[in-house]
Amino acid sequence: MSRSFRLTRRAEASLVEIARWTIETFGPRQSKLYEAELLNRCEGILSGAAHSRSCAALVNQADDLRFIRAGEHFVVFWDQPEEIVIVDILHSRCDLSCHVAALMALKNEGV
Repeated sequence: MSRSFRLTRRAEASLVEIARWTIETFGPRQSKLYEAELLNRCEGILSGAAHSRSCAALVNQADDLRFIRAGEHFVVFWDQPEEIVIVDILHSRCDLSCHVAALMALKNEGV
């Protein structure tokens, strides 16, 4: 069985919001291009072609959470043996450490 990637509901909601904002700001054509760029980055993570960084440098005990830059966003994910789980897609101007800490708190609560 080959591995795949999946988006959490949080990541799906972020992708929808990114598309909405991009349509309003740059139009539908650019929105489709940017969405494809983000999803291609997810494919790159899956294939091993995209080099990510551990979130442990940002938040203590976030060793299994990783991130990678994709355009003006960060794709935050768990690299699990059976699949890549895209946890969220965050704007590059966000406080990444704060968001990673919140994601780790959710994980620890079992959400």
